[in-house]
Amino acid sequence: MGTAELISPRNPRVVSARRLARRATRARERRFLAEGPQAVREAVAHRGTLSELFATEEACARHAEIVGAAREAGVRVSLASDATMADISQTVTPQGLIGVCRFLDTPFGAVLAARPRLVAVLAHVRDPGNAGTVLRCADAAGADAVVLTDASVDLYNPKSVRASAGSLFHLPVSVGVPVAAAVSGLREHGVRVLAADGAGASDLDDELDRGAMGGPTAWIFGNEAWGLPPETRALADAVVRVPLHGRAESLNLATAAAVCLYASARAQRRP
Repeated sequence: MGTAELISPRNPRVVSARRLARRATRARERRFLAEGPQAVREAVAHRGTLSELFATEEACARHAEIVGAAREAGVRVSLASDATMADISQTVTPQGLIGVCRFLDTPFGAVLAARPRLVAVLAHVRDPGNAGTVLRCADAAGADAVVLTDASVDLYNPKSVRASAGSLFHLPVSVGVPVAAAVSGLREHGVRVLAADGAGASDLDDELDRGAMGGPTAWIFGNEAWGLPPETRALADAVVRVPLHGRAESLNLATAAAVCLYASARAQRRP
């Protein structure tokens, strides 16, 4: 693309992409930005998701296979200067590739119809970085779906997308589901619902020792600062705490989610 004409910062497509930094625009247009080679690579692989790709000349040379795959998929590729990329980007140091993607969320009914065995439910999670990291943990643990309740952060916030490290494109995610509806729907489909909370009456080790973790399970994870409210804990079949064997006061949200999801994944894979 070295001889291609640079797209102007005033080009309507650049202006439109820049506006996707706002949640209201994302919600109205059902589009979001995926930045960096990892996210763009996964977006290209998820057919029909990537609609446009902005790339610097250096990124085109360094990530020729990603740019080539995008072109083969019929995606418009536009050569942009570093200044234009910085104008679109939501990061301090843009990585040279920014994709415009269509929303990916899956209806909650479709998640239930697939008979999931492991689900992460994010209730009242407000930090976009934590939401994306929990999504990444769920993907790594082999979860079947992630559900974000109506009180949680926007899944397509640029920080959430970056923190998911491409996992956003790997597994079904439902958004805007009321927590009571999420719990009742999962339970009706044979899924045991556990609330992860440091003040839980049940201990994760004890749950594992009793052999209670092998069936279909959904974990509810709460707000980073104040955890789950009493009314949400009351909806669960059990409130489970991660045991702290050392002197640490607590675990952060993403770490606790990883421990809980992997505990379930291991229990479900036992003969």
